Amino acid sequence: MSETSQDERVSADDDDVVGGSLGDTTAETSDLFRNRLSTDEIYERALIEADEEIGRGTRELFFSGLAAGFAITITVLLYASMTNAADGVPIVGALLYPIGFLYIVLGNYQLYTENTLPPVALVLDRLASVPAMLGMWATVLAGNLVGGSVGALLLAHGGVVSSEVATTLTGIAMTGIETAWFDLFFKGVFAGLIVAGVVWVDFGVRDSTTRFLLVYIAFLAIPLGGLFHVVVASTELLYLVFLGEIGLLYGTTHFALPVLLGNTLGGIVLVTTINYYQTSDEVHELSGTLSTSEWLFTNETALDPEKLKEKLESKLSH
Repeated sequence: MSETSQDERVSADDDDVVGGSLGDTTAETSDLFRNRLSTDEIYERALIEADEEIGRGTRELFFSGLAAGFAITITVLLYASMTNAADGVPIVGALLYPIGFLYIVLGNYQLYTENTLPPVALVLDRLASVPAMLGMWATVLAGNLVGGSVGALLLAHGGVVSSEVATTLTGIAMTGIETAWFDLFFKGVFAGLIVAGVVWVDFGVRDSTTRFLLVYIAFLAIPLGGLFHVVVASTELLYLVFLGEIGLLYGTTHFALPVLLGNTLGGIVLVTTINYYQTSDEVHELSGTLSTSEWLFTNETALDPEKLKEKLESKLSH
């Protein structure tokens, strides 16, 4: 082989190495950024999940909500037990507060403030009607309250807790009753913001370990911040009612109701003002949406999950 040919071959090989290195680097950089979903992709997942959930039957929604309500009883029980064991040290007492929410999120149960928030996006895009969303909310909340009431009854009269823990639990529940109405409302708003943030970020999570840490840390912030979650508050309220400490109507209007309104407003504000409006116009321009009359006065949804997924996939580049 001539010297010239050898030089040309070495030069060509060098070009291949450089080109390959640059190509690999570009690919690795692209893959690095693709480890994170775009805002539109997270919104797409939220829409599809919401469409599946809002299309579930009333029986499925109710019993899933009932299971979630009973799971919250575990949070109430362990929060009181841990607080009693720690002689009232707040951060120690709060360490097991998220346990019921971990069961719910990882088990995909229906909780009013978690799985009922994504359907708001469906309604904003006219893919589901307002009555359909409200019907889902009512069914899930009813299931949550029934599950929580069963748990509260067992805590009050089932011999589940010691007299010391029962005293601690009564004190925790009375703290909410004694808090001013508007203070409860705004504390509920902040709790709703935390919950809606968990719902949104969870759609971008790809492994169970990250999901576990997300849920644990976020819901730990509720007791540490002195905030209130409506299903926990309702369970504590019913516990006091079963003990004869307060009346149901008084507790509902002065405790559970402001927390419910605050949680709902906080969640919806986050969904509408941040998550919804930060997505691109393409993801909101779907054909086959509901007319104004269907949107306001019927129990309709525009698309089944598979058709919705196809339409979204055609608008988004992944």
